[in-house]
Parts: sequence; C-alpha cells; structure tokens
Amino acid sequence: MCTRCLWLDESKPDYVAYHDEEWGVPIWDDNKLFEFITLESAQAGLSWYTILKKRAHYRSAFKCFNVEQVATMTDEDVTQLMDNKGIVRNKAKILATINNAQRFIEVQKEFGSFARYQWEYVNFKPIVNDIRSKEDYPATSEISERFAKDLKKRGFKFLGPTTVYAHMQACGMVNDHDNACFRKQPLIESTKDLDLRSLLC
Repeated sequence: MCTRCLWLDESKPDYVAYHDEEWGVPIWDDNKLFEFITLESAQAGLSWYTILKKRAHYRSAFKCFNVEQVATMTDEDVTQLMDNKGIVRNKAKILATINNAQRFIEVQKEFGSFARYQWEYVNFKPIVNDIRSKEDYPATSEISERFAKDLKKRGFKFLGPTTVYAHMQACGMVNDHDNACFRKQPLIESTKDLDLRSLLC
C-alpha cells in the first residue's frame, strides 16, 4: 500500500489521481501553466477539491485553456459564463481569467514563454522542502511573495502569495510531498539531471 501526503483525502479517487499523477510534477508547457493559473485563481477562497471537481467544465468554458482564445473573450462570453453552472459563477473571477490571459500573453512576448519567466524564480530547479508533518507545509514563501508581487505589478488578478505558492506546488516549482510519500523521491530523481535552463532559454 502506497504512503501518500498527509493532506490527501484518500476516500476521493479523483483527488488521489491528481496527487499521484499531477501534483508536484514540473510543468514547462505554457498551455498547461495557463490552465493551472486559471484554476488556482478560481480557487481563491475555496477548496482546491471544489475546483478540481469542476475542472472539465472549466476546460470546456475556457476554450481548453487556449490563452489566445480566452484573451479575446467578449462581454457576451462573460454573460454566458455567468449562466454556466459548471464553473464558479463569480463575475470578478471570470473577468480576471480573461484579464490574466491578456497579461499572460504579454509575459510570453517579453520572456519568450511564460515558463521561462516563472521558472526563473527558482533558478530553473525545483525546490525540495523537508515535510515531516502537516505543520511543515508552507502556505507561502519569500519566493511566492516576490512572484505574486510581480504578477500584481503586471496586472494579474486573484493571484496573491498564498495562491501563487499553491500554483508553485502544483506545477512542480516546489516539491512539497511528504518525505514519506511514495511520490517524493521519484520526482526528485526525475529532475536531478534535467537542464531546464537550457530547455527554456
């Protein structure tokens, strides 16, 4: 039987699958990063599992997270999204997603890719934290504070330091699996010889 992270509710198969297959796996594909940013910003003030259950609806509502298409969504699209029971019908968050798509494209143009911009914050290498108990899980970090501050300066919405730290955990910028979790070491091994700087620069 696999030992998993202490925060995980193992009675929820979809949550277990997310933990086992996605959480903490390094992502450097911009389309996937935009998906995670969209979902994390929607999660602000809610549980991640609430958003995870709505993920398929978000994928459909927001053009499979195609950033160029989301960036050009109109007021008519917003009205339709407000009637979509499959997503969080919060107008500010819907408008933030469209705004964030526009800002995301600006970052891509400046840095060549959003991934390159994002991974610079950890010097192109996942940070591995020492997690022995629930108390060891950080809610934020000095890096997420700087990252969130810069995103805010660039005009991004609903991406404060705590939300940004959750994003960093989700997309592998930090490996916050419990030390005893069966996913911890394989993720360390998978990135040990990865030259992400060369890949993205």
